[in-house]
Amino acid sequence: MAKKGAKSTRKFAASGQLKKTIQARRKHQEIRRKAERRKSKGGKAPSKVRDEDEDGEEEDVEVEETGGKFKGMSVDDFLGGGFLDGSDEDEGEEQDGIDEDEEEDDEEDDISDDASFASVDDLEEDDDEGAAHMMELSKLAEKDPEFYKYLQENDKELLNFDPEAAEDEEMDDEEGASEDEEEKAPVLTLGLLRQWSKAMLQQRSLRALRKLLIAFRAAVHMNEEDQVVAWSIDSSSVYNKLITTALKYTPLVLDHHCPTKTLPSGKIKAPTQTQKWKTLQKLILSYFHNTIHLLSQLSEPEMVQLAITESARLVPYITGSRKAVKLYLKTCLDLWSSADDNVRIAAFLAVRKLASASDESILNLALKSTYLTLVRSCKSTSAHTLPSINLMKNTASELYTMDHAAAYQHAFGYIRQLAIHLRNSMRMKTKEGYKQVYNWQYVHCVDFWSIVLARACDRNAVIERGGEESELRALVYPLVQVTIGAIKLIPNARSYPLHFHLIRSLLHLTRHTGVYVPLAPFLLPVLTTTLSSTSKPKASTLRPLDFETNIRAPQQYLKTRIYNEGIVEEAAFLIAEYLGTIPVHSSIAFPEIVVPIVMTLRKAAKAAKGSSWKGKETGIVKGLVERIEESAKWVEQQRKNVSFAPGRMEEVERWEKGVKVEETPLGKYLKVQRKTREKRRQLVEKAREGEDEILED
Repeated sequence: MAKKGAKSTRKFAASGQLKKTIQARRKHQEIRRKAERRKSKGGKAPSKVRDEDEDGEEEDVEVEETGGKFKGMSVDDFLGGGFLDGSDEDEGEEQDGIDEDEEEDDEEDDISDDASFASVDDLEEDDDEGAAHMMELSKLAEKDPEFYKYLQENDKELLNFDPEAAEDEEMDDEEGASEDEEEKAPVLTLGLLRQWSKAMLQQRSLRALRKLLIAFRAAVHMNEEDQVVAWSIDSSSVYNKLITTALKYTPLVLDHHCPTKTLPSGKIKAPTQTQKWKTLQKLILSYFHNTIHLLSQLSEPEMVQLAITESARLVPYITGSRKAVKLYLKTCLDLWSSADDNVRIAAFLAVRKLASASDESILNLALKSTYLTLVRSCKSTSAHTLPSINLMKNTASELYTMDHAAAYQHAFGYIRQLAIHLRNSMRMKTKEGYKQVYNWQYVHCVDFWSIVLARACDRNAVIERGGEESELRALVYPLVQVTIGAIKLIPNARSYPLHFHLIRSLLHLTRHTGVYVPLAPFLLPVLTTTLSSTSKPKASTLRPLDFETNIRAPQQYLKTRIYNEGIVEEAAFLIAEYLGTIPVHSSIAFPEIVVPIVMTLRKAAKAAKGSSWKGKETGIVKGLVERIEESAKWVEQQRKNVSFAPGRMEEVERWEKGVKVEETPLGKYLKVQRKTREKRRQLVEKAREGEDEILED
């Protein structure tokens, strides 16, 4: 009860009504004491006075009337008088007890903003800031006469600054703000903002920061009925100036008084053991909560980006509060998954700084929350949402490669979860069971982990680490097995778009890690089945199917010519991509590897030669076969000068590293195909944007 009473007293003191309430209570209780004396008629037994504390609970307190330090004093007199007139030593003990209590209950108790600002002035000495400011301006004429002349012409208010008048004005404003709750709060002006800004910029004044943050809180909560604010703002320009000043100047002042340190591990640590930090801690947390509350109100992307960017600079100061960390992480991830691209990037940078500037537990929280946010965001994919999903996957993969050991625990669990879904689908063999795998979330999760492993196990990254392999490399094989199992689950023509998505993920993984994955057995049946069909495809006026934004072909596309052409074109391109990867094309045995592939493609093209409706598909396959054979001859020509036997693996690896795939015939063919597909994609994007404009008109 003691701690609870002390805390409630401090909160009540911050409301500005303490003095009036104490005076009223003293008058009322004086009458009650006189009545008690009349009844007891001088008795020496202690009497019990029943009263209510600040929280509305009644307490029985014994009041010594015949002696003792607090003779004749009630609960309210003791709390009120002790709080105002008690010794500094008692007040310090009370403050220490409050700090310990609130640190333990940080996640349960909210922070009193006004109370948290009360002790900031004690950090600064009782010097005259205005006099110091005038002295600095007088020296400015000697040190920098040009700048002094500029101030005379453009800012005479600064040169004619009256410190006593300014101080009186500020004191009047503050007294007026706390004099009566029913009175209207004073109006904030640009002049006051300029004074605070100059004091913070030139002197790093904590007093000016306190005043600014009180006004900042008023701006954040000014439209809420249940909030009592110290300032009123009646101008949009003052509001914008106040928000911008608070966001930009707060990190500047705090970094001056409590500079952070960068540890050898790369983590950033705040000076938690200094006296200034202990006093400023609640002020920082209060400002941080107000900033988070502000983010939910802002609608302009520029202001949201500014708030996220500037608040990220204070991340090292709030890592000790788990409640603030969780709230800030949730806010940033919400913006990362739904805002504009610039805001998304700023929000991700804030999350990354939070993960790098804290302990392992907060890093794990950031990794888990980021992945779950990504999974929820990619539940439905379209041409409009796919770019933002790709941005989320690429940025989240960067977060997962910050600490490979910590990322391994999460990656192992989530890849195992994908394997469990696949196993359940294979056992159930029902439509509902197949939906556990054949959905956008599963496809994007496989692609995300392919990106993460490709970034972590990239050969150039391994070289930069001095040849040290990443802990995540052990997960390459499980991920490949899960992906191949998903491809083999339903091998029908309607599921080919999903197969292509999974194969692209494996190609990305192979291209960066150098791991050989046999993908030809999953691509060749697509070509051979489509080309060997004896039935004439149905005529249709459907537009070509976009394989980027579909994982299942609509029913009306099946057995149509437009769908068959799209399948053959996509499968041929993926075969070329597979043969053009470094593990395959750079191999000294490339001519022998492509023999079964060339034979299968030739046979399929020959079977389709007699069908007049398969001319385009046949031409695509023939062109691919020619490029493959040319590359095989090129490799044979390069290895004619080889003087080592196949058993000398070191010499073989050295020779394979010297092969430049982009200079081979197949590499040049791929380069042209990629450019053509990119131009086509841009045309489709422009057509889609134009269509949207027509619909909007």
